Amino acid sequence: MMRIIEVKNRTIALINKILDVWEDSVKATHTFLSSKEIENIKKYVPEAISSVSHLIIIENENSVPIAFMGIEDRKLEMLFIKNSERGKGLGKKLLNYGIENYKVNELAVNEQNPNAKGFYEHMGFKTYKRTDLDEQGNPYPILYMKLETK
Repeated sequence: MMRIIEVKNRTIALINKILDVWEDSVKATHTFLSSKEIENIKKYVPEAISSVSHLIIIENENSVPIAFMGIEDRKLEMLFIKNSERGKGLGKKLLNYGIENYKVNELAVNEQNPNAKGFYEHMGFKTYKRTDLDEQGNPYPILYMKLETK
């Protein structure tokens, strides 16, 4: 049985497990990044996981994290799913949880990750802005999306 958990106590052990999910997910979905780039970004991920206001994970039946998201204000800052668990509705579960509990209505996504873009569009988000560079100034276009209100 899978459980959605709001993480209060962000231990080093838990952050490392979440980092494993992040790395597994990024290697599968961000194919435009080199291994070196992924390793470089990975250095900053524990800090991002530690400092985001709301960290929500999905654990499998063995209490191992298999998906997570981070929310700041009403913005989805991160959402990653272990590659072997993709396509099972976990992203939808997490995002709906964020929308219902934290009024999430905004996010940014790599344009070169079309599955994620398609998923967010399916969930009701529309692109309102595009930049040629990512937040670090790398040549990876970012799409900024807002939830369309019904």
